Amino acid sequence: MNTKLEKKIQSVAKKVLQDEAEAILSLKSYINDEFEACVEAILGVKGRLIVTGIGKSAIIGQKIVATMNSTGTPAIFMHAADAIHGDLGMIQNDDIVLCISKSGDTPEIKVLVPLLKRFGNQLIAMVSNVNSYLAKNSDFILNAHIVREACPLNLAPTTSTTVALALGDALAMCLLEARDFTSRDFAKYHPGGSLGKKLYLKVRDIFPHNAVPKVHELADVQAVILEMTSKLLGATAVVNDNNELQGIITDGDLRRMLNKQQDFSNLRAKDIMNATPKAVSPDEYAASALAIMQEKSITQLVVVEGRQLIGFVHLHDLLKEGLA
Repeated sequence: MNTKLEKKIQSVAKKVLQDEAEAILSLKSYINDEFEACVEAILGVKGRLIVTGIGKSAIIGQKIVATMNSTGTPAIFMHAADAIHGDLGMIQNDDIVLCISKSGDTPEIKVLVPLLKRFGNQLIAMVSNVNSYLAKNSDFILNAHIVREACPLNLAPTTSTTVALALGDALAMCLLEARDFTSRDFAKYHPGGSLGKKLYLKVRDIFPHNAVPKVHELADVQAVILEMTSKLLGATAVVNDNNELQGIITDGDLRRMLNKQQDFSNLRAKDIMNATPKAVSPDEYAASALAIMQEKSITQLVVVEGRQLIGFVHLHDLLKEGLA
């Protein structure tokens, strides 16, 4: 590939990104009372948001539906071409319809809009031409105005679809805020994968499967080594008569002790333990436990309720769950 062609490719790519970025930023001037009224209308319906469109607008509509459903606004996609062949039956009395179209004047839209109006549902137009048939026959308008497509021929849907996508995100996020939608709510709709686990998986869901190495604070070094070896966690908790956590001994603590002491026959667990171990509650989120381990460069945490030792959670447990 010659240098002249390479420079042309880079120039075209940069211009497309610049044109689309400017088009998105220009939308800010259309976020007004009409936009707010659209948000309030969607919030006010007892039913769902039905999103429809044709061609590339239909693809954008499907993404908007996915975003709405994952952020607390029930939504369904209905393809505009399929609507007139039976799919209109999915619209219920309490639903509101969002129709996406750049021109607002395509033959399919002109057929669909009267049918939608006949159902009596409120209609929102996301359209670039506010003087179009769709806009004039809608209850609300989301102005997705663009000057031209990023396509050098001004033909392929590029800027128009990018703008519609961004405007759909703005609408979804306003609805999210208005519903006081929290990360805990988000977790309900994303239970799978690492994202869902970070939001809902707690320490109590993991630690019961692990051994609980522990020794009394007066245990000798041999007992400490045997406990750590048998439980295979590389550490042991140190407790008192009431099973209250007093400290922790890791294999690193043992190595340091051996380097310092030639005679350890009189040493007890309390003499070599770390008296300020990092511990977590069983109700702590597993992702938070992982963050502590990463910050402190440790591989396990003691799990306590109050001061009562109830278990261990290990770095391997969290890695196994895909949290890192």
